[in-house]
Amino acid sequence: MASAKQIVAELGRPGPHQVLRGDLALVGLPGVLFTPASGELLPAVAFGHDWLNPAPRYLGLLRHLASWGIVVAAPDTERSPFASHRKLAGDLRTALDVVSTVRLGGTARGAAVSVDPRKLGLAGHGMGAAAAVLAAATPPPATRVQAVGEPYWESGSEIAEARGQVEAVATIALSESRPPAQDAARAVHRPGLHIAFGKDLVSPPSAGAEPVAAAWAGPSVLRTVKKASHMAIVEGRHWSDLVLDGKADLGVGTTVKALLTGFLLHHLNGEKAYADLVDGAVKGTEVRVYRESSTV
Repeated sequence: MASAKQIVAELGRPGPHQVLRGDLALVGLPGVLFTPASGELLPAVAFGHDWLNPAPRYLGLLRHLASWGIVVAAPDTERSPFASHRKLAGDLRTALDVVSTVRLGGTARGAAVSVDPRKLGLAGHGMGAAAAVLAAATPPPATRVQAVGEPYWESGSEIAEARGQVEAVATIALSESRPPAQDAARAVHRPGLHIAFGKDLVSPPSAGAEPVAAAWAGPSVLRTVKKASHMAIVEGRHWSDLVLDGKADLGVGTTVKALLTGFLLHHLNGEKAYADLVDGAVKGTEVRVYRESSTV
C-alpha cells in the first residue's frame, strides 16, 4: 500500500476527470457547482466559504475535487459582516439536497451525471467549516416537533439512515460560531477530519479545530499544517483581505487539496487505498487522533 507521502503527491495533482462548471442559481440558490464530465452515483460534498469571502475564492479547490470524481456544490450566501452560521448551514443542506435529487450537467458529447444519496459529505473553511458541523449535526429530515430549549440539531435525532444522511465531514481552519460548533460536534457520529493552521491568528487551533475535534462523537482526526495562516487556501484578491490575517500559499493549498480529496474518497467512495492519508505522517503537519474506529 502507498505511503501517506506518496498519496499526497498523487492527490495533490489534478485527477483524471474532465470537469464541468455550473451555477446553483439555476435552482434558486446562489453559488457554484463543479462536476466530473460524466459518471453515475458519484459522491458529493457541499462546501462552505469563510466569513465575508465569496465562493469563487475556492474555485481551484472545488475544481480539484471534481477532477477526482466528486461533485461539489458551494453556496455563495451569508457573506455580510452579520452572516448567520445557522442559515449557511441550511444552505449547505439545501445544496446537498439539490445535487442528490436531480441529474446534473449533460452535454452533446456526454450524459448528465448523478449523485448517490448515500455518499454525501460536508466541508468548509473558517465560518463555512463551523456551518458544515452545524449542518452535519442536523439529521434529515427532522420530523418531530422540537422541545422547548432543545438544541436544534437534536430535533428528529431518532431517525437513522435517512435520505441525505451525511457520511463524512471535513473542516479547514474552523472558526467559532453561534450556535457553538463544539456543542453540535457531540451530535455528529460520522468520521471527521479537522485541518488546522498553525500560524492562524484569526482562528487559532486551540480556539477552533481542537475543541471541536475533541468533542466529536464519531471518528475524529486533527491535522495541523504547522506553517499555514488562516487564508492559505483562498485565491485572488478580495476586500476581506484587509480584515482577515494571512495570505494564499500554494504549497499549503496543495497539501490541503490532497488531504481533503483522500479523506472524501476514502469515506464517501470506499477507496481504501487512501486510508493511510487520514492519520499517516505528512510532511509539514502534525496529526492527533481523538477517536478511532475501523473506518478512520
